[in-house]
Amino acid sequence: MSATPFRFDGKHVFVAGGTSGINLGIALGFSAAGARVSVMSRNPDKVKSAAAEIAAHGPSAGFAGDVRSYEAVAAALASAHAKFGEIDVLISGAAGNFVAPALGMSSNGFRAVMEIDLLGTFHVMRAAHQYLTKPGASVINISAPQAYVPMMLQSHVCAAKAGIDMLTRTLAMEWARDGIRVNSIAPGPIEETEGMARLAPTEEARQASMRRIPLARWGRKDEIAGVAQFLSSPMAAYITGVVLPVDGGQNIGGYNPTTLDMADRMGIAARG
Repeated sequence: MSATPFRFDGKHVFVAGGTSGINLGIALGFSAAGARVSVMSRNPDKVKSAAAEIAAHGPSAGFAGDVRSYEAVAAALASAHAKFGEIDVLISGAAGNFVAPALGMSSNGFRAVMEIDLLGTFHVMRAAHQYLTKPGASVINISAPQAYVPMMLQSHVCAAKAGIDMLTRTLAMEWARDGIRVNSIAPGPIEETEGMARLAPTEEARQASMRRIPLARWGRKDEIAGVAQFLSSPMAAYITGVVLPVDGGQNIGGYNPTTLDMADRMGIAARG
């Protein structure tokens, strides 16, 4: 894990979906920076394992609950508040995904992703508001490029993540009077995550993905953790309502295999 210039000593960070992938990386990053970290997900075994891993850096607690249930989310947040006090940083990152065309997807499949991603994010934010430090709390929702780039086989995720980004902007306005900042991070392809294992399951698909990224590589989980720490630090005190792509430039557009091949044929050094 890379060293961080930010410190969160004594701060309480709650990470929904914080037992695997990018979200666990964020939880570990905050713990290494001195925070007391609470994580929640629906799998009790993963909760126990993640809390133990985080405990190697500092105080941690884990709570089992499904973000689709408001009551479960509220109970986890109440327990976290009882243990560590007011929440200084709230991360909502629980997500679901699978690859399927719209015509090959059931209503239940579409609904499941909408409920985990969008409804779950609303549940986490709504139930946490009473426990957030006022003023000064930072809320970060984990979005995805599908929120603003339509992708075939991802209609459910596109719809859910777009909803999350609009929810982020709306609550940034509503909660500004409480001194609460609300932002989204939209990670691009990130190494060693379940999402990329599904979206790019072969080396050929991996290389094709990298060809669409100006920085020509996938990101790391600790890089997303660093951005979350920045957005929650005093340096970002005037930032709210932002959806921040962290994707090596993939969101810029126009940078694709066709234009790269054309540049190669013209002798243009597309990558410097």
